[in-house]
Amino acid sequence: MHPKLQSNRILTALIQRQPLPLGPHHIRHLSSTRPSSSSSSLTSTSTSPIFFDKVTPIDSHGNQYDTIPAFRVLDGEGNVLHHLDQEWTDKLNAIGEHKLKKIYETMVMLPVMDTLLSSSQRQGRISFYMTCYGEEGAVVGSAAAWEPTDEVFAQYREVGVLMYRDYPLSNLIAQVFSSASDTATRGRQMPCHYGWDHFHTISSPLATQIPQAAGAAYALKRTPGREKSCVICYMGEGATSEGDFHAGMNMASVLGGPCVFFVRNNGFAISTPSSEQYRGDGIGARGPGYGIDTVRVDGNDPLAVYLACSEARRRAVQDQKPVLVEAMTYRVGHHSTSDDSSAYRSAATVESIKKLDSPLFRLRRYLESLPTPLWSSSLEESTKSKTKKIIMTAFQTAERESKPPLDEMWKDVFAATVGGEGREGMERPQREQRDELRRLVRKWGETKSWKRELERFQGGKDKFLEG
Repeated sequence: MHPKLQSNRILTALIQRQPLPLGPHHIRHLSSTRPSSSSSSLTSTSTSPIFFDKVTPIDSHGNQYDTIPAFRVLDGEGNVLHHLDQEWTDKLNAIGEHKLKKIYETMVMLPVMDTLLSSSQRQGRISFYMTCYGEEGAVVGSAAAWEPTDEVFAQYREVGVLMYRDYPLSNLIAQVFSSASDTATRGRQMPCHYGWDHFHTISSPLATQIPQAAGAAYALKRTPGREKSCVICYMGEGATSEGDFHAGMNMASVLGGPCVFFVRNNGFAISTPSSEQYRGDGIGARGPGYGIDTVRVDGNDPLAVYLACSEARRRAVQDQKPVLVEAMTYRVGHHSTSDDSSAYRSAATVESIKKLDSPLFRLRRYLESLPTPLWSSSLEESTKSKTKKIIMTAFQTAERESKPPLDEMWKDVFAATVGGEGREGMERPQREQRDELRRLVRKWGETKSWKRELERFQGGKDKFLEG
């Protein structure tokens, strides 16, 4: 079968809940040996040329697979797979009740917030938003595997990581509104570009976080006292088409350092389906090419994601080297509020997938089926109601709150120095931009539209002109 068709077959199987062949150890290896020294070393020779276009995963029992299998512990109905290896059955059973409930509670909170904020954008109350519909299991399941001090380099659909780390919802809403309470970007970034302790501020350009994460992992490797910490780098499969992906992967492989690269393969890079993005067996097939341990996991199985990421992190920290995790999932929502996915895919197909392979449904059924059930309909409703109240309170506060003073736009971009060009924390280009805006405010500041807009900033026009 053609490699592209094989890769698509896996994604289709995940979506349709078809059983996949699973081995007991889920970090896969090439069937050939890896060079032990320089790239010019010959580990074996052949008497005729051997051309190959795929990796051949082999598990610890010697089972060989044509494509990289996806690790899964729950079927589509939330039942534990009967053929799950005992090692992973034991690890599944060892997950504490508090962690199980927190994973699911966070997953329940995500679509509540997404629905409120995406609707607000349609009403013109915020400028932009990106939802996580369909990918809650991949994002929150992985978040549960990280330590609080692990350094996270996110793309833009990983707000669930912050929510799992108990980042205040009021701060999230303030960032979306660019209000004065926005502690992450102080009103200077577009919505969904969050930041916090050990969660590096998100950047808009695609894939820039990948070489940054590789560098951070190398820094951790060389920093006394951070031996147990890890770098986590999130990306979508679309970002892996960027040159920064290959540069970052090779950098991490060669320099070393604890880093888990987590790829959300959700089927689309905005409107481009994965079938038009690559010919090989997904993104996982690229890992061995860089000498990186790689695992593929069913991204709609939150507990499989958690277990695979826990093992990936353990390997990364123990061996001080990168690990690649590919989570096969499906982007149910639009790419962003600037996108209409009905232009390139069937709405009926999306609705069918929402019903057939919901990560929320899977985990809820599992929690309800435990000998001592950890979830119920009453808990579901109370969690949603509580989350909605918190978000609406924060929403109303942020909507009423002023934006930061206008001159905050340029401050602390550069470190302030005594004398010289950077005496105000600004270099010449920033001062010129500020002075140009002051000229425009003096010229147009009393017009109706300008006056109304300037009143939204703390101190308004007068404070800006006095500064």
